[in-house]
Amino acid sequence: MTGDPFVAHRSLLFTVAYEMLGSAADAEDVLQEAWLRWAGVDRSQVRDPRSYLIRIVTRQALNRLRTLSRSREDYVGEWLPEPLLTSPDVAEDVELAESVSIAMLTVLETLGPAERAVFVLREVFELPYGEIAKAIGKSVAAVRQIARRAREHVTARRPRVQVSRSEQQAGSTLAAFAAKCRSREDP
Repeated sequence: MTGDPFVAHRSLLFTVAYEMLGSAADAEDVLQEAWLRWAGVDRSQVRDPRSYLIRIVTRQALNRLRTLSRSREDYVGEWLPEPLLTSPDVAEDVELAESVSIAMLTVLETLGPAERAVFVLREVFELPYGEIAKAIGKSVAAVRQIARRAREHVTARRPRVQVSRSEQQAGSTLAAFAAKCRSREDP
């Protein structure tokens, strides 16, 4: 194992970014930005490199989410995150992506950027509220409140944006078409 904390925690940092952003390419971009920041830090001043790196990645991911949300405002329809394919057997990946990744990322899409960051860091990575507060630049009390609201949104599955009846019907038609395509047997 290498002595560089960034390399040692890279998979954790990628997972944090990916869970927040829903895109492997965006997660890699965030990691590159985080590495550049890490390279410029006086490491003798960093008490806990893991926490510091998570803070950098979380803040970069929040910045990316804000940028992406502005560009998605023009998109009509429900945004679906890309599944992350990791195993050598593509069939296993497709099945897993359809059942877990897309479900989780779709649920996360119902949260705002701060709620998503807090939810992922608390519920997925079980970080303490104090560490999350440092990562997103808010008080511990505010983070606890954001976490509570995020859990409520996830439980209620309240979308961030309202979808019109015509968009819902288009989505139903597309879902029916996709189901028909999946059920069709190839010759």
